[in-house]
Amino acid sequence: MRLTDILIGAVLLQSGLAHAQARPAVMLSFETHAAYFSREVASPTVIDPQVFVRDESAPAERHWQGIEHIAGVRNAHADDPARSEIYSAEGLPLGMTLEQWLQARGSVTLVPRADGREDVTVVLHGLKPGGQFSVFENHFDQKPVGFTPVDGTGTGNSFAADSEGSGTVSMIAPAQMNHANAVLVVYHSDNADHGTERGAIGVTAHHQLIARLP
Repeated sequence: MRLTDILIGAVLLQSGLAHAQARPAVMLSFETHAAYFSREVASPTVIDPQVFVRDESAPAERHWQGIEHIAGVRNAHADDPARSEIYSAEGLPLGMTLEQWLQARGSVTLVPRADGREDVTVVLHGLKPGGQFSVFENHFDQKPVGFTPVDGTGTGNSFAADSEGSGTVSMIAPAQMNHANAVLVVYHSDNADHGTERGAIGVTAHHQLIARLP
């Protein structure tokens, strides 16, 4: 190989690395997964596809996101009474009201590293006190949408909220995120994290908050 070819290759490599590191650090605010989902499906009402309220007239069915729920419960709507108790798809109480579920807020900070990885810090409040949570990454460029733990291994992406309903967790993502990704906070109603998996969606795992990369 000629020296000029080697030099050109080195320049292209440096250019590629610089491009990979070009995205600046960002801080994003979370929104409720219910609001994000409803916007994506163009619903005129904010619907939560993964938590439910009592409705004796509701039949058993497989509905939003393919989640099958028992008779007597239906998907919670943001305009349901604030003090409505919420349940899993199997009718098990989640131990909080709809108002408490929808009040969760927080932010995620993503700081790219020179090696292509990314420092991720999630700060949350308004969670269920003592509840168990995990942080996952959405991959919208996969069909169906893929989900992986933000730390890549499922060993450092979970945490328990404190007695005030606050929680902070930091980890290193194996690759920098872009608009094809979102950071997702999953509540585990069985009080257990599931490693690289989210758990049974709508049954023991419930998407609560999401922040998509711009």
